[in-house]
Amino acid sequence: MNREPVTTRYDGVFEGLRRRNEGAFIPFLMLGDPDLATSARLLRAAVEGGADALEVGIPFSDPIADGPTIQAAAVRALEAGVRPADCLELLTRFRAEVKDVPVGILTYANLVKHRDLKAFYAGVAAAGVDSVLVADVPVRESDPYVAAARAAGVAPVLIAPPNASEATLQLLAERCAAYTYCVARKGVTGADEQLRLSHGAIFETLRRFGAPPAVLGFGISKPEHVRDALGAGASGVISGSAVVQRVAAHLGDPEGAARSVAGFVREMKAATAR
Repeated sequence: MNREPVTTRYDGVFEGLRRRNEGAFIPFLMLGDPDLATSARLLRAAVEGGADALEVGIPFSDPIADGPTIQAAAVRALEAGVRPADCLELLTRFRAEVKDVPVGILTYANLVKHRDLKAFYAGVAAAGVDSVLVADVPVRESDPYVAAARAAGVAPVLIAPPNASEATLQLLAERCAAYTYCVARKGVTGADEQLRLSHGAIFETLRRFGAPPAVLGFGISKPEHVRDALGAGASGVISGSAVVQRVAAHLGDPEGAARSVAGFVREMKAATAR
């Protein structure tokens, strides 16, 4: 029997943000980068910095949606011997310590189907994960993933590309839970100097179809990017490469990396006040 997705943590976060007239800031970290112990410290640092939720990656050899910065993080984790089971164990420990911060996994179909859909989603649900985005599965091929996620009580998140048709956005609204991942531009992840936004119509269409909150990713690296995204109508932003760059700049110095990540999250979160 299918259950409703476990979105209560996300629901609580977005409701609290609405009351405070703030947007969400969600940092991305690659699990196991550069090793499991440091990765656990960095998750805590992101929370200490004020992250509203966390997005995390499972190290994978061919992350086609990720640019060079996040690909390098995946390579570091793989070279450290980190495997998907290690990532779930790490998240289980994190969830035992941090009860209220939503955690979403961004991953790829090969890793989901390596075991099988049912086993994958059952495993992430047991680890306390709230949502899963399978980055290389388009909305029109997402039915099996959405069904398996909902059956396990995990929120399925899908990508709204910048050129999405109204029909695609309606499908996204019907299938997504927790939030809708809107990408700021075509291509792969990366920290941009300048954000070029023309998303107002997409955000408005998603709202009209009753989609979960629109969260903008790809290229978010500065406080002004946060303010621009929220001004265009997004409910929050995700920043990945800019966070991972700070990890890469402090390899061999876990506490330095933690301070840098926490400080960046704090700065970006401060920009979410509307």
